[in-house]
Amino acid sequence: MENGKGQEYKEKEELARAEHELCEVEVQLHNLSDRRKLLLERIGKLKDSILLKQNHVLTSRDWSSTDFPWSGKVTEVLNSVFKLDGFRPLQHETINAVLSNEDVILIMPTGGGKSLCYQLPALVKSGVTLVISPLVSLMEDQLLALKALNVPAAMFSAASNKEEVNSIQDAMLNKNAKLKLLYVTPEKLAKSKRFMTKVQKMYGLGRLSLIAIDEVHCCSQWGHDFRPDYKFLGVLKGMFPDVPVLGLTATATSKITIDVQKMLRIQGCLVLKASFNRPNLYYEVRTKASSQEECLKELEELLKTRYCDQSGIIYTTSIKDCEQLMHELRKRKLRVGCYHANLEAKFRSEVHAKWLSGEHQAVVATIAFGLGIDKPDVRFVVHHSLSKSMENFYQESGRAGRDGLRAECILMYRLSDVFKLSSMVFTQQTGRQNLYNIVEYCLDAYRCRRAIIASHFDEVWKSQDCNAMCDHCCNLKERKEMIITPFCQAFYQLISNAAANDIKLTAQKLLDAWYGKGAVNLRVRSVPVPSFSRERGEAVLGHLLIKGYLQEDFHFTPYSTISYLKRGPKAAAAMSDKHNITMHISGKSVPTLSEQSHNTAGNTKVTLSSKCFIQSPKIETYKKVKKSDGLEMMCVSKAEVLNLTLDTDDKIQVHGARKRNSQKRKVIVLDSDSDN
Repeated sequence: MENGKGQEYKEKEELARAEHELCEVEVQLHNLSDRRKLLLERIGKLKDSILLKQNHVLTSRDWSSTDFPWSGKVTEVLNSVFKLDGFRPLQHETINAVLSNEDVILIMPTGGGKSLCYQLPALVKSGVTLVISPLVSLMEDQLLALKALNVPAAMFSAASNKEEVNSIQDAMLNKNAKLKLLYVTPEKLAKSKRFMTKVQKMYGLGRLSLIAIDEVHCCSQWGHDFRPDYKFLGVLKGMFPDVPVLGLTATATSKITIDVQKMLRIQGCLVLKASFNRPNLYYEVRTKASSQEECLKELEELLKTRYCDQSGIIYTTSIKDCEQLMHELRKRKLRVGCYHANLEAKFRSEVHAKWLSGEHQAVVATIAFGLGIDKPDVRFVVHHSLSKSMENFYQESGRAGRDGLRAECILMYRLSDVFKLSSMVFTQQTGRQNLYNIVEYCLDAYRCRRAIIASHFDEVWKSQDCNAMCDHCCNLKERKEMIITPFCQAFYQLISNAAANDIKLTAQKLLDAWYGKGAVNLRVRSVPVPSFSRERGEAVLGHLLIKGYLQEDFHFTPYSTISYLKRGPKAAAAMSDKHNITMHISGKSVPTLSEQSHNTAGNTKVTLSSKCFIQSPKIETYKKVKKSDGLEMMCVSKAEVLNLTLDTDDKIQVHGARKRNSQKRKVIVLDSDSDN
């Protein structure tokens, strides 16, 4: 009997050892998998880097020179036709490269003037420039602008009647025709053999001078807006080898740029890339109110005070949200219109016209509104909910401040919006990862918003490139690190408990169970209720999701797709005692100049203004000098204070302050009791 018990004890001991060893092996496999992933990414980047360096010879050439044979005519057309005195950055270089018959990919921020880079060469070169654009509305806007400049241009669309089609096709093949630019959609090229036959004949007659592809990032399967019909464009270089191809986009990472080159068969072409930094745009992320009423009050306050008599755009995710938000804002006596793809073209045009004239203060819109907008004085862009990607966000927010004056881009973030969008994009190859990138942007507790955007687009910006033009840089806070491994394990317990009851948990139900709310059978007694706010709890869950410790599990119903949560691919590591999951949170604010200080030389008390960043309708920093007891008093922006260079330790001393070295500069940082 005792031998039997001893044997059973040994087997249990051996089982425990085996299970422990298996757990360690799983952790090792996870680490090796991560290492393999990193190596594959490194190999891919090296290959891409080698390909990008192939255009070194092209980029080393001075494309801004005015010594080209066509330079005089370029200047003449710029002045006489387009009524412009000079070029914006990279416009001249692109035009010269295209006129040299080089293939070019131009990456230029929204509002940078990409259209001139093919419109002007079209008037310098003989023949017809074929412009491929994804949106009919965008083509219509450009045609109206060209018509006002007396530039002969046309477009093929589903609305074109038989007479228009015949007239355009005749002009394509007639050497004496005045037609200079022909706009088509990629669908027209991919699906109309008759049209492609005409293009081939035009090429045979020497009439095809340039192929310009707008929104060229749509070619890439890794892009945020991949369109299958763009795949067809890969045949163009083979069919028309001596016709230069110009690809244009406002948003493309290095990976997408490489993919586009391969797809269009123009590897090693000239790549011209403008900086993504828009220094006049102020970026801010706000926590979206949990109730619709509070959210509406916040929007009402913004439009009636901060943005009073200023023009802007409010972006929403869906058509339903778009219409509901417009009606609610109108109830609050706000002058807003509604714009989405399901509206009739005539009604959309009316809304657009009223907004341009100022009759509407703002347009509540889906992403259908914005491409090709040429309204310079857009002072604000508010995202009522998340964009689907960093690229979408950058492009949509970039519609503000095209006149170079200060404009604001506010993104309202709530975790629940993530799951609304993920159920819409999860079938796309990179849909969820693109969404998680913008979630990471929102959750970041202290990094400069511009630095995050720069990193995404493979750029490096310095702190002075922001100049306190984001919520983090104008309201600096201490950086804290929070270990969230126990919270991750608590989530796993709650998920396992629900699974034992044959229940799947949405993010909302998982958070409810964690905070001791909702159905009693979903709670676990051994899981303590968090001591911090629900908002912080949502941030923890969001962080675990985008880092792979939690994972979405999608289930279809007759009416919708529901996102549930389960353990993620990093679950084994999370359960290991040797693995820590950390998350950065914001600590105490670096205070405003609200404290009193003493001048050590004269021991005279100086009071500094508390208004370090004035939130007037235009939210401008300012400086004012006054005289008080022979001393100068200044009200300055926080950015200026933090960049003070002190010659000596006793030049200025602030009461209750501590000194901190940062990049060899002496910086005064005041203590604060606030801890968010």
